[in-house]
Amino acid sequence: MTTLTTEPMASLIDRLYALADAATSPALDNVPSQERERLMHSKTDYLQFYSLLKDLWLPVSRDTGKLLYLLARNAQARAIVEFGTSFGLSTLHLAAALRDNGGGVLIGSEFEPSKVALAREHLAEGGVGDLVQIRQGDALVTLASDLPAAVDLLLLDGAKALYGEVLGLVERHLKPGALVVADNTDYCPEYLEYVRAPQNGYLSVPFADDIELSMRLH
Repeated sequence: MTTLTTEPMASLIDRLYALADAATSPALDNVPSQERERLMHSKTDYLQFYSLLKDLWLPVSRDTGKLLYLLARNAQARAIVEFGTSFGLSTLHLAAALRDNGGGVLIGSEFEPSKVALAREHLAEGGVGDLVQIRQGDALVTLASDLPAAVDLLLLDGAKALYGEVLGLVERHLKPGALVVADNTDYCPEYLEYVRAPQNGYLSVPFADDIELSMRLH
């Protein structure tokens, strides 16, 4: 029996995925596909783009959520950093692992206030709110200081163009053997080039459809 597969977490996650599947974004529907693609890759207009997505949940897949739990449990993680909390589905999986590891802290970052508020409600409902700090604002600011000295796992699932920059903020805190999970890496060629280059201190492999799993070597 685990926190992830028992109540209240199990039914909460099922309910939230159903809501995520039904969510729509009328604001995004009015943006031409070429402009969407530009915004997705922009390092300057990402706040504008993700404001258009404020009604979408943008969660990791169900399988990726389980993978996050498995990785965090296997690593015996006690300190986790998450870029891109959204409504908190990935956060619930990671916080469940922290609970089953005996406790710890998860520091998340989300710039959309409405998402932060609902994510906190979901974490409280799941019984893991005491393990999570969600920092509201631009992650390039909120994750630039006051991080745990030794981070066991970093999840990158926010603005894709910023994966490299966020990794740069957290990198000195990653302990040897720390895991970095990056979702939707089809949009992150610069990030992939960095973590796959041996001289940068990672062992990195593509996993599933568009996930990159990397381990900090030193």
